[in-house]
Amino acid sequence: MLIQLSHDIGGYLYDVFVARADLWLALGLFGQALFAMRFVVQWLASERAGRSVVPVAFWFFSIGGGVITLVYGLYRREPVIILGQALSVLIYVRNLMLIRRSGQRESESA
Repeated sequence: MLIQLSHDIGGYLYDVFVARADLWLALGLFGQALFAMRFVVQWLASERAGRSVVPVAFWFFSIGGGVITLVYGLYRREPVIILGQALSVLIYVRNLMLIRRSGQRESESA
């Protein structure tokens, strides 16, 4: 039973990551890597500050990873990815707009 399970899992992983490998898969993985980098950036910035912070680079990685993953989802016709990333990218852009507006207010009051 365990041997059969290991063969089934191996066959599944081969099918998902090797047999279906193409440039679109590479693009999707690249988008996910960009998306994951935002957490590394946020973690390092928080460690340096000694408190939880969200640097601007977090939002740029979010947008980059989100847009690339959205394109991948559109090509693959994956409704879960499309719905999740379409709204998320708008939220990331809005956060950058709010950060910019906040920076303009601070410079005007100084």
